[in-house]
Amino acid sequence: MNTGDTTFILFCSTLVFFMTPGLAFFYGGLVRRKNVLNTMMSSLFIMGLSSALWILVGYSLSFSGDHGHIIGDFTNAFLRGIGMNDLSQYSETIPALVFVGFQMMFAIITPALITGSVAGRMRFKALFIFILLWLFVVYYPLAHMVWGKGGFLGEVLGSVDFAGGNVVHISSGVSGLVLSLLLGSRRGYKKQAYATHNIPFIILGATILWFGWFGFNAGSALAANGLAAHAFMTTGTSAAFALLSWMAVDVIVTGKPTVVGASTGAVLGLVAITPGAGFVPLWASIIIGICVSPICYFTMSVVKAKFGYDDALDAFGCHGVGGIWGGLATGLFAHQSINPNLRWNGLVYGDWHLLGAQALSIVITIAIAIAGTLICAGIVRLFTPLRVTEMEERIGLDKSQHGENAYPSFNGLD
Repeated sequence: MNTGDTTFILFCSTLVFFMTPGLAFFYGGLVRRKNVLNTMMSSLFIMGLSSALWILVGYSLSFSGDHGHIIGDFTNAFLRGIGMNDLSQYSETIPALVFVGFQMMFAIITPALITGSVAGRMRFKALFIFILLWLFVVYYPLAHMVWGKGGFLGEVLGSVDFAGGNVVHISSGVSGLVLSLLLGSRRGYKKQAYATHNIPFIILGATILWFGWFGFNAGSALAANGLAAHAFMTTGTSAAFALLSWMAVDVIVTGKPTVVGASTGAVLGLVAITPGAGFVPLWASIIIGICVSPICYFTMSVVKAKFGYDDALDAFGCHGVGGIWGGLATGLFAHQSINPNLRWNGLVYGDWHLLGAQALSIVITIAIAIAGTLICAGIVRLFTPLRVTEMEERIGLDKSQHGENAYPSFNGLD
């Protein structure tokens, strides 16, 4: 056991935990004022629900045992058999409980990302049940397949995902898109403007996310070492260049750089570097960051308008598409000199095998997310409608779902 590594991963765990409140502010600022509390509550309740389930069975299903290279077992249910001085089988220098805690933070923020797609129209009871089911049907199997011992995507297929391109971003983004299609568009979508109601919230949320993401990616090295330092730098680099890239796109398209756009660009850069932070060279993180903004801008503006789906806060456009680009970019630029755990180098070094494995793992992740979301939504519909009534949507989900008002002095319907 190494006290330096232990302290570092504990600190990174707190940073990742802090990302979910940051997401609540980021999403909360993007919605209309009558839905801000419901949107923020959608992240808040997941902090409790995901933590509880992780301790009870989530960790065990993700990281203990192996059944068919798809899911773990109940060996460590209720964290049974994990003593406070036991070393983790995933890192020889930190206690198993530290690894449990670090991974728990990922299980918290991932389902919270989905809520951006359904903002302003999903019944809170339905969302609660959906997230509970989704963790079992989608998240725990994917976490095992990518990071667990014997997992299909990681150990059998040979794909890599340093900090959650597949497990966190693609899974949540695709699930959010499917759920938004099942719910249908918000009332008045395309007929009225849905203005962001609090841009300072967006800046606060984006910067908290950026701050926490250093722990998200650097901590995934599971030690205070050179790889963690490398992941730290690729993370900041990608975010910086993505922010500047989005500003450039904004100026080209609209003539002005926007605060919301710059904040979104930074988050996109963080999403895109997540799968490759500990695999790609620093120079590659510049390319990844520069490219992700126009790719996602095109998705959010052109593709979304073309197909008419209402991904309210662009969870798919940001996390789904950004995660896909990041996963493919890892297949292009990853090199064994940075991380010897790679089976192959990236395509730019003359080997196509890693890019092929990355592409196949992305397709499998998308399929699991689509099927899992349809299953979970179908089960939820047995107990409650997915969507609020037209009147509940009109008065706002803060009042209709929680009986509260973020701005008591405001009595309108905006």
